[in-house]
Amino acid sequence: MRVLTVLAMLAAGPVAAQTCGGSWSAFKAGLVDEAVTLGLERDVAERFLANAQQDADVLRADRAQGVFQRDFVDFSRRLISNNRIENAQAQSQRQDAIFDRIEAELGIPREVLLAFWAFETDFGAVQGNFNTRNALVTLAHDCRRPELFRPQIFAAMELFARGDLNPDTTTGAWAGEIGMVQMLPGDIIENGRDGDGDGQVSLKTSPPDALLSGASVLSSLGWVPNQPWLQEVVVPDAMDWSLSGTETRLPASDWAAMGVQARDGTLAQLPASLILPMGRNGPAFLAYPNFDVYFEWNQSFVYVLTAAYFATRIGGAQVYDAGNPAPGLSGDQIQQLQEKLQARGYDVGGADGILGAKTRAAVQAEQQRLGLPADAWPTASLLAQL
Repeated sequence: MRVLTVLAMLAAGPVAAQTCGGSWSAFKAGLVDEAVTLGLERDVAERFLANAQQDADVLRADRAQGVFQRDFVDFSRRLISNNRIENAQAQSQRQDAIFDRIEAELGIPREVLLAFWAFETDFGAVQGNFNTRNALVTLAHDCRRPELFRPQIFAAMELFARGDLNPDTTTGAWAGEIGMVQMLPGDIIENGRDGDGDGQVSLKTSPPDALLSGASVLSSLGWVPNQPWLQEVVVPDAMDWSLSGTETRLPASDWAAMGVQARDGTLAQLPASLILPMGRNGPAFLAYPNFDVYFEWNQSFVYVLTAAYFATRIGGAQVYDAGNPAPGLSGDQIQQLQEKLQARGYDVGGADGILGAKTRAAVQAEQQRLGLPADAWPTASLLAQL
C-alpha cells in the first residue's frame, strides 16, 4: 500500500506541501511529517533522513551546466566519437540476449538504449559519486526547482523501506539518478525490472537489469514500436522556414511536396517536424513522434537531438552534413537575447544562456515579425535588431 500511495502522489505531480529553504533541521522535520501523510512509517522517514547533509557540490553542479550552451555541431562532436561508436557496437554484441528480449517485449531499438547508456554513464563506467539521499534533499531544500526533487525523496524512502536503497551508501549523479542509465527513485519504483533473472533489480552492476529498466521507462513514456525517431534530410534552398521547429508537425508527404528529401533512403510515412538545430544552412532532420519521448527523458534540446542522432549513427546512419550555418551566439549573447525576448513578453524559460525549445520558438516569432527567414537560429544581426 505504501508503494501505491507514493506512486499515486508522484503521478499526480508535486506533493501538496511544497516548501523549500529555511532551517535544515526544520526542513527535514517537514519531510518526515509529509512522508507520514503519504503512508510511510515515521520511523522509516526519520532513519532515512537521520544523516542527511546539504551538499554544496550538488548545488554547484546544478548551476554549472554551461555545456548545454554549445551549439549542436560542437556538442555532438564532443559527445560522439569513433571510440564510443565502437564501444556501442561491442556492447550490442555483449548484451545481445537482453537487447533481443527488449525489442521483442517492448519494441525499443537497441541503438536507442545504447546511445543513452553511452551518454549517461559511458556504459556504466562513470555513474557518479554523489550521495543520492543528500543530493535529493539538497535540491529539494534549494528553492530553484523543489517541485522536481521533493517527490523523489519520498520515492527514495520507499526504496529504503523495501531494503533496496541504503541512504548512507547509495551514490549516483548529482541530480539523484542512480545506475547505468541514471534513473530517479520514482522511475525505479515504477519501471525497475530484473533483466538477468537473479530476483533483484541491480541498476548499478547489472547491464541486463539497467537496460530492461531503461527500456521500461521509454515504453511507459509512449515509445511506439517499429517506428523511427529521427532521420537526416536535405532541404531546398528556399521554403517557408517558419514551418520548422518542434511545434509544427506535418505529414511526411507535405514535407516531400516542399522539396524535403531523405539524405539516405526514403521518408517514413508519419507526421514529422523539421528540425534545423543551426538554421536553414546547417544540419537538417525530420523528427517523428517517437522523438517526443526523448524530451521526457531529458529537457535539453541539444542533448536530446544529439542522443537521438547518435542512436541513428549506431544503427548505421552516415555522419550528418554540417552545412555552412551562420555563426551562432555565445552563452552571454544568448542570455542577452533571452532578456530582450522576455521584455517583449515571450516565455523563454528563464535567461540562462541556453538555446532551448522555448527560446527557439520566440526567436522564430521575432524573425517572422522582422521579415527574416524564420529558421529559429539566432544570429548577431538578429540580436542587434532586437
